[in-house]
Formats: sequence, structure tokens, C-alpha cells
Amino acid sequence: MPRPARGYARKHDQYICHFTPHSLMSTLDQNKAVVRRFNHEVIEQGNAASFRELLHAQFINHSAPAGADNGPAGMWTTFEQVLRPAFPDLRVTIHEQVAEGDLVTTRKTIAGTHTGPLLGLAPTGRRVAIDVLDLVRVHQGQYVEHWGFNTLPAVLQQLAQP
Repeated sequence: MPRPARGYARKHDQYICHFTPHSLMSTLDQNKAVVRRFNHEVIEQGNAASFRELLHAQFINHSAPAGADNGPAGMWTTFEQVLRPAFPDLRVTIHEQVAEGDLVTTRKTIAGTHTGPLLGLAPTGRRVAIDVLDLVRVHQGQYVEHWGFNTLPAVLQQLAQP
């Protein structure tokens, strides 16, 4: 017989949920709020205090480029030394969020005007939008793991063309 999912127990060949609908919804909503807060306070505003509060010390970014720091320092570097300098007017628009257990999936767009260098590309003055799909594991109000896919490679290709 398969192992029950987290939050469930097997009793007499039936699965019993240990979460009440209210407690489950509260946790899911709280986890989504943590992700929204991270996007607005950390990515948009560059708030270092919020970053330290919302990222667990043992955080792992499973989407970090090969050879890059996949911990908190690598994540901070991505925002503060790559994205925000290239797009000083950077804004995050969250389109959808779905939460299950301790995971939150977010579909969002990071947009801004390319007025600073970006990964070797000189500023173009063009308005860009990077579509992002993130999966974040939240534990006790902090990011502990991240997986993500984005359209940054396509955006870089477009910016490189005259």
C-alpha cells in the first residue's frame, strides 16, 4: 500500500486528514503571503532586512546556474548585482499563485527599463518583461528551497539585437 501524503494517516485502509480546512487554508494563505512579500520587498525594493528575515540560512536555489552560489548569498547577488542595476525601475507583477502543503507556485512577470549593464550587455533603454514560474518551499515563514524557470535567455537574445 502506498505511503500517505504529508498531513494524512492511514487507518483501516482509509486516509484520515490531520489538517482542518481552516488550518490548512490559513497555512496556504500565509505561505503565499510570504512569497508575495519576498517578491515586493526583496526583488522590487531591494530590502536587505526583509531578505534576511524571509530566507532561511540553509536555503537552496535549485535553479542557480552551474558553478554559481546556490545559497542565500547567490540569490542576493542575482537581485542586487544583476537585475536591479540593469532595471532600476524593476517591478514584479504576480499573476497567479497556487499552494499545496509547504509549496507555493507563482507565475509572475519581472519588468523594467534596461538602463544598466546586464550580463555583459550594454544598456539599451528598452522596456523588457521576463516571465517567471517559481516553485518555493516555505517553512515557518521562510524560503527553504526554490526551483524556477524564466524567459531571461530569450530577453537577453532580444536585447543583443539592434
